[in-house]
Amino acid sequence: LGAAPADLSLASGFWFLTFALMQLPVGWALDRLGPRRTVSSILAFGGGGGALLLAGASAPWHVIAAMALLGVGCAPVLMASYYIFARSFPVAMFSTLGGAMIGIGSLGNLAASLPMTWLAQALGWRETMVALAGVTLLVALALYLFVKDPPKPAHEADTRGSVFDLLKLRALWVIFPMMFANYAAAAGIRGLWIGPYLSDVFAASPTRIGQATLIMGLGMIAGVFAYGPLDRLFRTRKWVVFFGNLMGGLAALALYLFPAANIWLSVGLMAAIGFFGSSFPVLMAHARAFIPTHLTGRGVTLLNLFGIGGAGLMQSYSGHLQATVAAHSSGIAASYGALFLFFGAAILIGCFFYLFSRDRAD
Repeated sequence: LGAAPADLSLASGFWFLTFALMQLPVGWALDRLGPRRTVSSILAFGGGGGALLLAGASAPWHVIAAMALLGVGCAPVLMASYYIFARSFPVAMFSTLGGAMIGIGSLGNLAASLPMTWLAQALGWRETMVALAGVTLLVALALYLFVKDPPKPAHEADTRGSVFDLLKLRALWVIFPMMFANYAAAAGIRGLWIGPYLSDVFAASPTRIGQATLIMGLGMIAGVFAYGPLDRLFRTRKWVVFFGNLMGGLAALALYLFPAANIWLSVGLMAAIGFFGSSFPVLMAHARAFIPTHLTGRGVTLLNLFGIGGAGLMQSYSGHLQATVAAHSSGIAASYGALFLFFGAAILIGCFFYLFSRDRAD
């Protein structure tokens, strides 16, 4: 399609940005309409429609538009699950259930690595996207038929509130920066930069890149399952999140220092970034402990706005950063080193603000 790396960066960034912008209306819909109607309708329109639009793309801007629509479609899925967990299960189980949901959902990341490479080579990428559109529409129908909305307690019937009430909670202010930076490195590297980086620096083949994305995807899945019960094991959420993200930030800085040393060292460090960057469930549980019950939907989606919005903004800028450094440096490896420094510094800044957060269990 003639798409340059900057086009792909923008397209990937638009997925995150539309995903993030949808969080506030999705939060309202979860509190008012319930998860069943919210997730089934938006997933069918955005997920199915976006996949079909991508299948018919003939120019780079079609890819950008399709990715934006896919971001809309994916926006309610995880938050609808979190809404159900918060309403229907013991509060102490929230991070474990949330981690399990992300871990199982991340199996899709595995399907999007080496198996996706094989399928696209066998059928063609357009035909593969049409098939995925069909699967998405079937999933949306199943959600509408089988998901049950959690009952609302009678005392909440007349309770009012908005996202502005959530922004008044000072305990959340120092959690937001960590939420903003937490997922950005793993999402940016796994979703966009791992392929161009390994291809440009190590001349890796598509099969080798598929293997690398599979390894990083496995690291991310292992991370969410590992993080899930740690808050109950160590009786702290704050320090589980802090030290995990500190390790992820240091792994990113190691890639900055040694961007072209060895392909398997790089893959191992990227897998470490994916593993340690999977603290989202515990971080969400930490913040959710400060949120009033009647604002559960808007609370989890506001937090997710920072998480996905941070990933989107940083990913959108990362294409410009890489291109600028590549144009003014003597080697291509230095441009990718700048990317890893950018992601690692963001994580460490988030950790600094998070140090001032108040630890809290349910």
